[in-house]
Amino acid sequence: MSFHEEEYPVRFTCVPVHETMFTQGEIEEIFSLINQPVDPSSPGSGSQGSNRAVYSTRERKIRRMQSNRESARRSRWRKKRHVENLTNDLNRLRMENRELKNQLGLTMQYNLILSTENERLRSESMSLLATLLDLYRTLETIISQ
Repeated sequence: MSFHEEEYPVRFTCVPVHETMFTQGEIEEIFSLINQPVDPSSPGSGSQGSNRAVYSTRERKIRRMQSNRESARRSRWRKKRHVENLTNDLNRLRMENRELKNQLGLTMQYNLILSTENERLRSESMSLLATLLDLYRTLETIISQ
């Protein structure tokens, strides 16, 4: 056993991480898995050599089943988080799409108003041009007399 494991076990504190979108409870659950006490006699700790021979076939099977259950639980948890993230993305994109459609509708409406105003101004310009031509002709007639 190393000095670090014996007297100063590694402890993680639960710090709020806003970028992960995890709740406080989920973060605590993750850290509780990490902060479980280290059993020096557990297999793989290296403190008593190879402990695999100490366990019977039945005990290894039970430990493997527990490990598989824990792995499956973590997998389900990751899948749940993934589905929640996808659902959040879907909702965000739907809202963005709705906003863009609204902006497009307003832009098209504004375009129609401007097109109508443009046509009115062209018509008025043509009418004023015709009036101006009539005035030139009248002025020309007056000057030539």
